Amino acid sequence: MNTTVSLTHSDEWQQMLALGAKTLPSLKELFLNDPERAQRYHLSAAGLQLDYSKNLLTDEIRQALLNLATRAGLQQQIAALFRGDQVNNTEHRPALHMLLRSPRRTTVYEQEVHAVLASMERFVSEIHEGLWRGHNNTQIKAVVNIGIGGSDLGPAMVYAALTPFHTSKLQCYFVSNVDPVHLAQTLAPLDARSTLFVIASKTFTTVETMQNANAARNWVLQSGIPESALKQHFVAVSANTGKAAEFGIAAANIFPMWDWVGGRYSLWSAIGLPVALGIGMENFRALLHGAYLMDEHFRSADPGHNMPVIMALLTHWYYHCHNAHSHALLPYLQNLHLFPAFLQQLDMESLGKQVDREGKALQCDSGGIIWGSAGTNGQHSFHQLLHQGTRFIPADFICAIAGPTEHKQAHLQLLANCFAQSQALMAGKTLQSAKAEMLQQGIGEAEAAWLAPFKVCPGNRPSNTLVMQQLNPQTLGALVALYEHKVFVQSVLLNMNAFDQWGVELGKILGSGVFKALSSGSTSPDFDASTSALVAQVIAHYHSNK
Repeated sequence: MNTTVSLTHSDEWQQMLALGAKTLPSLKELFLNDPERAQRYHLSAAGLQLDYSKNLLTDEIRQALLNLATRAGLQQQIAALFRGDQVNNTEHRPALHMLLRSPRRTTVYEQEVHAVLASMERFVSEIHEGLWRGHNNTQIKAVVNIGIGGSDLGPAMVYAALTPFHTSKLQCYFVSNVDPVHLAQTLAPLDARSTLFVIASKTFTTVETMQNANAARNWVLQSGIPESALKQHFVAVSANTGKAAEFGIAAANIFPMWDWVGGRYSLWSAIGLPVALGIGMENFRALLHGAYLMDEHFRSADPGHNMPVIMALLTHWYYHCHNAHSHALLPYLQNLHLFPAFLQQLDMESLGKQVDREGKALQCDSGGIIWGSAGTNGQHSFHQLLHQGTRFIPADFICAIAGPTEHKQAHLQLLANCFAQSQALMAGKTLQSAKAEMLQQGIGEAEAAWLAPFKVCPGNRPSNTLVMQQLNPQTLGALVALYEHKVFVQSVLLNMNAFDQWGVELGKILGSGVFKALSSGSTSPDFDASTSALVAQVIAHYHSNK
């Protein structure tokens, strides 16, 4: 594969830059000149439909981007990913999260995955049928997942997204923040006897997770439950079974995961146990199947008709030719309100790098800032920036055709807002239109002329619209896998390892030193002046309150 340096100096990259420097017809003109544009720039895969016609794209640009993907060796890299090559070259391991949702059992990896799924199914059945009980034979009614990062964001997002599919047998909660308030507020209404904790940590050494796990353990013991009964209230998901056992979790209650699964790709594994408990194993398997369908599309579809590839190429085009530094995620589905936060980790942890796979400095920008919220709230806050701000911000709108049958008109209003926002970003409002509207309202000529510039929306701002028939386990699985693969394609275009995150480690290392200073009551000569002053302020507070 070409290095980033050679790719940025390739004829294909230079052709992309040259096209980016040209003045394109406006989006409105592109639609006027091509009545078939909406049909031609449309893809379907795994229950999702992508309308990418509202993008600053022509057939010439589209072909140039596909040529760049070819030069980057994209199809060979997709094959390497699915083949199990060591695509995570800094940690010397493959990225095999696709096997977590594969129905096949041909490899040792797949056999291990299905064995864990069978264990999860037995466990979920025992909880739901009341065979697994808490202390004093109390039925489990609450499941509290304690994790952070990929051990929290993915399961929490999926559980919220699939609210209509929640079982009535129990309620799931998710605790991640090291701030003790998060755990305390979660536990306040719960009864320890009917609460099950899932401690989710790949290494079982993550500071935030272990602090919360120990606090949960103390809460259970202080509730009058004997230590001998802890095994009825704690299970673990971890690759470090030894550490989990040291914590006091019975070996039979430890669900394994593997080092070839990165944290932000782990919700498909036993990390998804709280999801399976919350929606049932049948629905959890449907989630896996939806992701598998997208995997198969990504692996087999040619680049020009490949949904993750097209979306990644568009983002690459905007980042490197239109000075875009961020991307807005706008799900017009309240149950997807955690989806932007989940994608922040997936995208920004994967693409927030400064060197390529060979350790050489990137010759271009890497990833962008991912942000957004569920519509229609954003329309009354940050959409103002999208419509009239000076920054160039592409957006993805996500919606479902079918909504709650008892609220049909409200759902149609939601869809109307979704479609109208993408239309408004594209069309905008001219100075002449703004003035004419005010004149029609009876506003005087001078006042209309003065106010018109304030009402101008430049338009010509691109967006994708992703549509599904219904938000359900299968379509959600496909949606998540779509963005996983999109991020991988972006990494290939930069010759970057999407599966490590060394920058995260620095804060952890420094944090342990700062915590030691705060706990001991003495600062360190290794600290900078600012850190020393902040530490001293905290030490003074606790000293004065002794």
